[in-house]
Amino acid sequence: MLNDPRHWLDLSQNERQILSLIRRRGPLPRAALAQATSLSPQAITNLTRKLIQNGFLDEGAVVRGKVGQPSTPLSLAPEGALFLGLKLGRRLVELALVDFTGTIRIHRQEIYPHPTPDRIITFARHGIATILASLPQADRIAGLGVATPFRLWDWGAEMADWHGFDLAARLGSDLAFPVFLENDASTACAAELIFGKLSLPRDFAHLYVAHFAGGGVVLDGRLRIGPRRNAGALGSMPIPGGRQLLDVASVSTLESRLGHSLPPDDSGWQVHPDIETPWIAESAEALAFVALSATALLDIPVVLIDGAIPTATRRALADATRTALARLPAAGIDRPQIVEGSLARSARILGAAALPLAHFFEPGGTLA
Repeated sequence: MLNDPRHWLDLSQNERQILSLIRRRGPLPRAALAQATSLSPQAITNLTRKLIQNGFLDEGAVVRGKVGQPSTPLSLAPEGALFLGLKLGRRLVELALVDFTGTIRIHRQEIYPHPTPDRIITFARHGIATILASLPQADRIAGLGVATPFRLWDWGAEMADWHGFDLAARLGSDLAFPVFLENDASTACAAELIFGKLSLPRDFAHLYVAHFAGGGVVLDGRLRIGPRRNAGALGSMPIPGGRQLLDVASVSTLESRLGHSLPPDDSGWQVHPDIETPWIAESAEALAFVALSATALLDIPVVLIDGAIPTATRRALADATRTALARLPAAGIDRPQIVEGSLARSARILGAAALPLAHFFEPGGTLA
């Protein structure tokens, strides 16, 4: 094992639990870690010493003046491990290098009329090679995560080349680290779970409004993807009128009303209120129906609404969804709290990077 250059990724479940607690709660002293894990103070001392020596934790300044002995908070070391994330979208592909704390260090993107396998492979290989060449600590990259919509060939005849194409295998053939691939809506949910800035319950649903609306579900603190990797497909949920959520609460629907595409950043989002306001109202009705349906099935207390949309638009969408939810009949159901997500456009690329992070550093070795 010591001759394996990747032996630094071989962590025990107790070590993973410590890192996961600090990731979600922020810097913690050893006493708090012992209480949260039910491990002995001596065991925590030994485990955290090893994590510090291996570069995963940093010791902060000693805190004095409180009841009891002085304490030293432990925090994640940004350089402890690095992760690559690749996000494939309808009009935009992104590649990012993300550090151990969830900070995006390097970001590249390319806009196209539609994605082709060759174009995505070329972009990814060139971008990854450039990033690796620029990093003195490239050996700390744990893996590449890929966030992509499933069944890309359903988008139209121009996407037929994606049928049967194994993106993860093609990318992995040239890399010295593993590749993980998951649905982009699921990764957006995973990003909120791993890197999000909100205090969330262990059970929640995540609705993500992008070119097409999608969703994800977290139960007992774990992302649930199902046996066919399609659990939490809330964008496909039927809504009144013989439609699906993605037919209404999607940016593509708004663009069809505008007659042109919106740019992939908030600064270029210019939509007249006469068009945006009705779209928000109709989308909110659909989102409220899906949120209440998910709650009736899973008894979740919180539904997050996020997306690749400006903050003001997301806030208006969440407010309108709360209003629409209050009008729906809910006998026998506790209406969920509607909460704005915290990651916006970065959710899917961060969620892609969270895939190798979860494999090597989360208890159980997976998000799901």
